[in-house]
Amino acid sequence: MGSADAPEMNLDLALELFSIAGSLNSTLDLDFLLQKIGAAAEQLTGSQASSIMLVTDDKKHLFFRIASGEKAKALRTMTLPIGQGIAGWVAQNRKPELVNDTRSDPRFAGKFDKASGFQTRSLLCVPMVFRDELVGVVEVLNKSSGEYTQVHVGLLSSLASLASVAITNTKIIAEQKNFFSHVLEILSAVIENAKPGLEEYPVRAAKLCCSLGRALGVDEYDYRMLYYAGVLHKIGYVAFKNPRLLADMGVTGASEEMLPSFSARMLEGVKMLEGAIPMIRHHKELWDGSGYPGKLAGEDIPLGARILGLAVKMEELRSAGLRGAELGAKALREAREGAGTRYDPKVVEAFAAVLESQGGTW
Repeated sequence: MGSADAPEMNLDLALELFSIAGSLNSTLDLDFLLQKIGAAAEQLTGSQASSIMLVTDDKKHLFFRIASGEKAKALRTMTLPIGQGIAGWVAQNRKPELVNDTRSDPRFAGKFDKASGFQTRSLLCVPMVFRDELVGVVEVLNKSSGEYTQVHVGLLSSLASLASVAITNTKIIAEQKNFFSHVLEILSAVIENAKPGLEEYPVRAAKLCCSLGRALGVDEYDYRMLYYAGVLHKIGYVAFKNPRLLADMGVTGASEEMLPSFSARMLEGVKMLEGAIPMIRHHKELWDGSGYPGKLAGEDIPLGARILGLAVKMEELRSAGLRGAELGAKALREAREGAGTRYDPKVVEAFAAVLESQGGTW
């Protein structure tokens, strides 16, 4: 550090800062990241406490997202109008502010001290701005020794930049997930209306796939892909009566055997679904190699496709009008009779376990 006033940064703290930066694109746990940033801010500036305040949706107030201290929970319900108090001034002017004696600053009202029981003697507050948009403010409180300086302003501003990126990334990802979930609902409705007898089918198939996947111990990614495959494996029906889509597939007419390939082709290029596409493409393969489209056999068939294939057959039994215990008994009999020929024996036993855990049906 070039200044005599600069705090020493030990190796552990430097590694912690690298860890924070590296976590920005690898975790959705925003509070965890902001807590790490707040702790680093306290250590870098020699402060007793810290807080991170975000801008409300109407851009008129700040609210506490993270605050350290025993009674920090009391602050979670409080807001500060932008322009009021020191933090509000920083938000309004988008400039850092350091106050080494809060008693001498008329902007300091102390209402948050009264709520939390914390006594603020000095503070340093910096704005969080991302692409010219105000995200919030970061502040540290009560310098343990000496006074806050411009060196501390620079350090806290760097951490505020990390925090603003983390907050913005999380917001964007949440918006994308919200959009995708709504699109998935729309596609499910499209599938239900593509052919008679598919009402409520996509979600039922997806839930059974997920139950089988959980019984087989698949990881979280494959579990999620199983859900998508269960919902979307019949999306190819949309192409059956659409000349343009059929032309894109290179055919003039469609048959049931084309459905898995059609569905997979229609979903290609969607990054969030790439793990589900092989499951959809190969779910009509059979354990003994007599299925389609690739004549794959045994372990060469993707596990997700083996799971989906069994789930589809079991749901076809429901479509035949069977319900409750009668459906469960018929389905289990069908599954066990096909174990080792049509179905993976491991998936069949997982299905039996699911039925047993759910009272003989699903």
